[in-house]
Amino acid sequence: LDEPEESAISVTGETVYASALSFEDLKLSKELLQGLYVEMRFKRPSKIQAVSLPMILTPPYKNLVAQAHNGSGKTTCFVLGMLSRVDPQKKLPQALCICPTRELAQQNEAVLLKMGKYTGITSVCAVPTDSAHYVPIAKRAPVTEQVVIGTPGTIKKWMSAKKLSTRDMKILVFDEADHMLAEDGFRDDSERIMKEIERNSPNCQVLLFSATFNETVKAFVARAVRDANQLYVKKEELTLEKVKQYKVICPDELSKIDVIKDKIFEFGEKVGQTIIFVRTRRSASMLHKTLLGEGYECTSVQGAIELADRDKIIKEFKDGLTKVLITTDLLARGFDQSQVNLVVNYDLPVKHETEPDYEVYLHRIGRAGRFGRKGAIFNLICTDRDKTIMEKIERHFAIQIPEVPNSEDNFKAALSDAGL
Repeated sequence: LDEPEESAISVTGETVYASALSFEDLKLSKELLQGLYVEMRFKRPSKIQAVSLPMILTPPYKNLVAQAHNGSGKTTCFVLGMLSRVDPQKKLPQALCICPTRELAQQNEAVLLKMGKYTGITSVCAVPTDSAHYVPIAKRAPVTEQVVIGTPGTIKKWMSAKKLSTRDMKILVFDEADHMLAEDGFRDDSERIMKEIERNSPNCQVLLFSATFNETVKAFVARAVRDANQLYVKKEELTLEKVKQYKVICPDELSKIDVIKDKIFEFGEKVGQTIIFVRTRRSASMLHKTLLGEGYECTSVQGAIELADRDKIIKEFKDGLTKVLITTDLLARGFDQSQVNLVVNYDLPVKHETEPDYEVYLHRIGRAGRFGRKGAIFNLICTDRDKTIMEKIERHFAIQIPEVPNSEDNFKAALSDAGL
């Protein structure tokens, strides 16, 4: 993923902002600058940060709708926004960030804690807990943390139970907004949360960040996010230049498993970590069991397992203790793990029957080659249906995905082509 050129970022809005060439241009507190330089090890703002941060941080704090691809540094934009707007002296919620999955919420909170290390700003993660750690809402103390990051259902529950006050909200962030506002997603909860905040904190700034913006989201934005600055990174910039995509033809399901064993495990271990995407929880468990049974080390997360186990598995993968992770689309969005160089689409992402889910495809391959690093994607093609789906994906993104014949030399060549 190359950094988009300034010219590829289009901005609409009435106010003209100067791009920030350094973090000092943004008049941040010294505690925040210390977090950026010492903890985050940033040197200067990325392109999208240079353009969006002045919009977020300059009074009168206008709303912002930003589309930016995975790995462009959008998390920093809104985390920095939240940390800058919060008054550390006031012990009550002032910033709210809503995410589609608990994993993404936890990851965003981890970035906030790291970046805000010297500010003394407190945060809480509002996500579903498993039965072992469940505290009935009535017994919870009201939230006094200044930043709340969580999933829409839990946040709405806390608000309804009057445990989460919205009368001092300065900033409301939707991360992966396309998913949060899709008809079949969390749209109702998101709209309710937004209305409640509008009622109690009419001057609250709204930031919508997302890698993809479809018509549904655009309509919602036009209706609900008034007078916003808009920032779009051009569509071409959203395709993944640094990541090499391949297809591997497999005569049957068994040979898909062989590719994983003989090629991915054989050569993948040497180049970093691998994420294998499957369509259903059942195929995740099946593949996991099969591989473990034959002595291959790998882990699997899907929605069905206990939340505490899910956290532990993801932590082990993030710490590099495990090299291969099998997952459903739970982790396709926003999951940031810098060592992932290989993504295998064991099953291609579909909306229904032979209609590919282009956005999920983009999100999945965005897991490899984060922030401009090199990566390779292997799409396993087994049935005629797979072929049709793959052709549609190629047409949609206007790319020719080369086929890698199923042999050791060809795999080695493909990886070295991808710079791995």
